[in-house]
Order: sequence, then C-alpha cells, then structure tokens
Amino acid sequence: QGTCAEFSAPTQGPETGAGSRRHEKDLPPGAQPCVTQMNRTGFLCHDRRSCIPASRVCDGIHTCAHGEDEEEALCRDMPQSFPGFLVAHCGDPASWIYSDQKCDGINNCGDCSDELSPVTVCPPCGPGWWRCPSTVFKYCSCIPRSLCRDHVQHCSDWSDEYSCPGP
Repeated sequence: QGTCAEFSAPTQGPETGAGSRRHEKDLPPGAQPCVTQMNRTGFLCHDRRSCIPASRVCDGIHTCAHGEDEEEALCRDMPQSFPGFLVAHCGDPASWIYSDQKCDGINNCGDCSDELSPVTVCPPCGPGWWRCPSTVFKYCSCIPRSLCRDHVQHCSDWSDEYSCPGP
C-alpha cells in the first residue's frame, strides 16, 4: 500500500461508446487516484491512507478496509465502469490492462504495446534488467538479469547468454 499523491483526478475516463467519454461526475463516489509504494498508479481507499495497486481493484478480494475496491458500481462493466486512471489500452482496441501493469517489463497485452508502443513511454531498463533488441515470449525489450546465462534463449540475438554479465 502507498499514500495519496498530490494530483487531481482525471476529468475523463475510458471510452464508453463511439466518441463519448465518461466524466468524473459519472464515476463511483470517492474513486480517486494515488501513487503506490512501488511508484505505480493506485486506487485510494476511503480511509484516505491506503493506496492499493490498480490491479487489485475488482479482483474479487476486498483489499480496502470497507470493500470500496469491489463495489458493484465500479466492477459491473469493466473497463467502462472504471475511472480512466485505472485503465491502459493495448494496441488491440478491444484489449486493456490495469494501468499499473503498463511499463512493468511484462508483456501484459500480448503484443508488447504496453511496453514498446510509440504512445507508451517506458523508462529504460532498470539495474536489475538486461536490454535486448527484441525478446521472445514473456518480456518485450528488457529481461530480468536473473535470466542471463541460464542456458535458455530469452533474447532473439542470444545476448542474454553471450553478452549479459548476469545478475
């Protein structure tokens, strides 16, 4: 859990139809963004102290003390019933992920659009990661260094086996 960030809630959320937008007044009461301890987008619980990761909203588990992260108004028609700060859209317009899954190094969209898309500006690989020109399977442009020199190809150019110094 994290703490409330000092920024305002977005005025528009995800699309609900051709060209229309959800407005803040249409959101479930009290739905506010925050920044988690992992520096990711979160959902502020009604106690105004608990910030849960976006991906913990409407997951079937009451994470907020009063269960507001599982309210029917919020969860009934995902992602249309979500405030915009909880949703990130994939390259395929029919697909979406939780906003805290964007730029996490994992291919959550299945097409790497959450990691490599021109509109997705992700930071460079962190210290625990190795950059590959392209990777196979689970990762997009960086792999955990723990996968380097493990005798399994994770990078299309095999740099994880021959160039990466390892963990």
